[in-house]
Amino acid sequence: MQDQIPTLATTAAGLIGLMIASLVVLKGWRGWLELKRMELQQTAALSGDVPAPSTGSRIEVADLKERVRKLEAIAAGIEL
Repeated sequence: MQDQIPTLATTAAGLIGLMIASLVVLKGWRGWLELKRMELQQTAALSGDVPAPSTGSRIEVADLKERVRKLEAIAAGIEL
């Protein structure tokens, strides 16, 4: 038992360090995303208008929704 204590302590310290590093990276990622979101909003505000989605993009979105519906049905075992 005495020889396992240093190993467990080292492992626990490593996991805690990894968790802290992961949280820091996640916070930085969220900050970067927020910065980009603000830049896009500022660009849209400066241009004065927000472009409407094109017909082609609406068709693509509808196609993707249909594909997702089919994949969910396959995953659930339902025949279409």
